[in-house]
Amino acid sequence: MTELSEEQKRDFEAAAFRRLVEHLRERNDVQNIDLMNLAGFCRNCLSNWYREAAEAEGVALSKDQSREIVYGMPYAEWQALNQTEASDAKKAEFEARRPRDH
Repeated sequence: MTELSEEQKRDFEAAAFRRLVEHLRERNDVQNIDLMNLAGFCRNCLSNWYREAAEAEGVALSKDQSREIVYGMPYAEWQALNQTEASDAKKAEFEARRPRDH
């Protein structure tokens, strides 16, 4: 295996994160509840992790700011444009699988 420097690891991880965020922006048909039910995380999780990383480095970001970074627009705007009502079955699945921190 190729040995990577810490800087390379950071740069590649950042590039992968940017690609994931861009992919999720393009796939606005995929609802957060679908992501949570299938993968155990969603766009809001990513925005929370981003905010926590910033705070760990002494940079204060609000929930709205970190969500706008992930969604590419204010969260309320994304919801109005893309969010649909989840079916009762999806809601039940979410509740059954929901991690304690959601």
